[in-house]
Amino acid sequence: MSLPHAILTALLEKPSSGLELTRRFDRSIGYFWSATHQQIYRELGKLEADGHIRALPTEQPTRGQKKSYEVLPAGRAELARWTSASQDPKPYRDTMLLRLRASAVVGTEGIEADLRRHLALHQSQLAEYEEIEKRDFQPARDAPQDRLRHLVLRAGIDLETFWTQWLTHALAEFEQLPGENG
Repeated sequence: MSLPHAILTALLEKPSSGLELTRRFDRSIGYFWSATHQQIYRELGKLEADGHIRALPTEQPTRGQKKSYEVLPAGRAELARWTSASQDPKPYRDTMLLRLRASAVVGTEGIEADLRRHLALHQSQLAEYEEIEKRDFQPARDAPQDRLRHLVLRAGIDLETFWTQWLTHALAEFEQLPGENG
């Protein structure tokens, strides 16, 4: 149920076309909530049918012209209802952790190399988040909206920091396993 709410949030921040939303998901929202181009377009249709958004009127309707959408009062009310409702955390699922557990019974072939690959990916993501923080969240940006957006970015930084530290620790453990060096 969160994809429509992610779209409503993005549209309240800035009315956009489906293509613009897809790009924004790739650049910002996608760091914590991903969606494909098709999912976004499908959800836009549902939100429009439910009366939560509308296509902005255009000067001259042209077939194939991209539509930009804005949030209607019903969409804002739905987003406010959703943000104020209590939700329990979702159980955490991670394929790498399951694979590591399975390697304890079937052997560790290939897993160390993939741990190293994951470490590099998390280090890269951490560097990207830190660059965004440096670029977009200077101390002078103290408006409530900026502070809340920064909190979301800090969650990403803290999670990537956790994963880089944990993967570094896991790889150090692999070096201590008998017959696993290399």
